[in-house]
Amino acid sequence: MRGWLLWRLRPAAIAYVLTVQAVALVLIALVVGVSREPRPEELLSFVMLAATSGAVIVITSVSINVKRQIRRNPWTLHIAYLAAGILLLPPNLLVLLLLGPTLHGVLDGRPELHRWLFTTAATTIATLSARFAIGWEVPGWTAAQFVLTGAILLLVRALLVAIGIRLRNPEAPRQHVLGEPIDVLLGIVAASLGGLLAVAMSHEPTSALLAGPPMVLLDLASQLPQWRRSAQHDAKTGLANLAHWERLARTELARARARDQAVSLLLLDLDHFKRVNDELGHLAGDTVLAAVAMMLRSSVRREDVVGRFGGEEFVVLLPGTDSEPACAVADRIRRSTAALSVPARDTEGELRELNDLTVSIGVATTTRFGYQITDLIIAADAALLAAKSAGRNAVTLA
Repeated sequence: MRGWLLWRLRPAAIAYVLTVQAVALVLIALVVGVSREPRPEELLSFVMLAATSGAVIVITSVSINVKRQIRRNPWTLHIAYLAAGILLLPPNLLVLLLLGPTLHGVLDGRPELHRWLFTTAATTIATLSARFAIGWEVPGWTAAQFVLTGAILLLVRALLVAIGIRLRNPEAPRQHVLGEPIDVLLGIVAASLGGLLAVAMSHEPTSALLAGPPMVLLDLASQLPQWRRSAQHDAKTGLANLAHWERLARTELARARARDQAVSLLLLDLDHFKRVNDELGHLAGDTVLAAVAMMLRSSVRREDVVGRFGGEEFVVLLPGTDSEPACAVADRIRRSTAALSVPARDTEGELRELNDLTVSIGVATTTRFGYQITDLIIAADAALLAAKSAGRNAVTLA
């Protein structure tokens, strides 16, 4: 247990994770202890719902593992059958239905056990909260209660997980904490599917089998943000990769040309970065790249377009910015890079503090070189070479 990654978290995060898990265990114990014995028709509904959701979980997990893809959180799939279970099943059978997220964790082979246990505990609390809100012994079936079921299921779990992420990493981007807009939409669709499934099963329990294909499609749809992000973002830094950055940059340049606005481009190159890889190893180099990427995001505006150009080079497009403010931004980035202190492990596993990083930056503007992305990159690259020749750790305007 001492080797668990849980103990490497911040103390507040450790306390929060353990508290959420403890609350979930207490709730499960209370439910098992006080619930009545299920009726035969409820057992049949549970068997059909569990069999359908279990089959979907196995099929989707095997498919993703065979294709060697990285699974995004499968929570959307769980919403559908849990929402149906909240409306149909007694609390003790509803608790058994919560084995679905556990099955997913086993099949996906998640390496961070504490995260899996925490999200399962959050799911448990959200599910039982939704059941309590619509009626513990006999759930209500009004339209308002159907909406309330989905809303509590989505919001309580999202809140519990968001607090955990924020405590673990206070600097985490908002989309990592709150999710993306498509996550909210898919969650609403899943909750709606669960409500429809409950209505169908109340008349014929075997109709749960018809929900299998829609649940598979729902799980595949929930992976789309992961696949899109993999195609558009650099894995080591989380920044836009070059192809995606160029698409965004061309759009911004076209918009600026139509409005007759200046745009500037910064091309950055970490000085002597090869020395980091050679002396400390490529894992240390990757840590440095990630730290620089985080610094870049915090050093520019939301509307600026930041990407990884390749290797140790980064590129930033500054819409509505001419040469003087662009050089000021570049110099701020240069000073922030010099102030970085990056903890990284070398090839021997020893922790090292890297605090001698510098960057050279070339700046080009549409005022001088026009709105073609290729012309701007060529000009910025020439300015970058001049900065390198001048002794590095410098900003040069093309």
